[in-house]
Amino acid sequence: MDQDMVVRARVQLLSANRRVVRGTAGLRIYRLLTRVEPEVYGSKLAYVLVEASMSALVRELPEQRLALLDEAVAVASALGAAHPYRDKVLARARAARREVTGQAMAAGRGTPSQEGGGH
Repeated sequence: MDQDMVVRARVQLLSANRRVVRGTAGLRIYRLLTRVEPEVYGSKLAYVLVEASMSALVRELPEQRLALLDEAVAVASALGAAHPYRDKVLARARAARREVTGQAMAAGRGTPSQEGGGH
């Protein structure tokens, strides 16, 4: 992993002066930092992924929404059982995934792979 990229991501995180950096900047920062320190940044990545799945950019794209939510479920599931936010972000990601899957099925766009959600 490129240490310069990690340092830049940490500087951007500190410069943002927020508890959670949102949007594409947050996705980029937390995806990178979660690879380095998953227990520290994983819950924030899962949170930002769920938020991103609700954005206007992907609102009408259920496959992309599901991809973001699948990633959120995977990241949250990988957190240690003792992580203080694991259960909360995992439940939120799973609930959002069920909602998107239900919407896709109601619109007639559901596929067997979308129905599972067995994360």
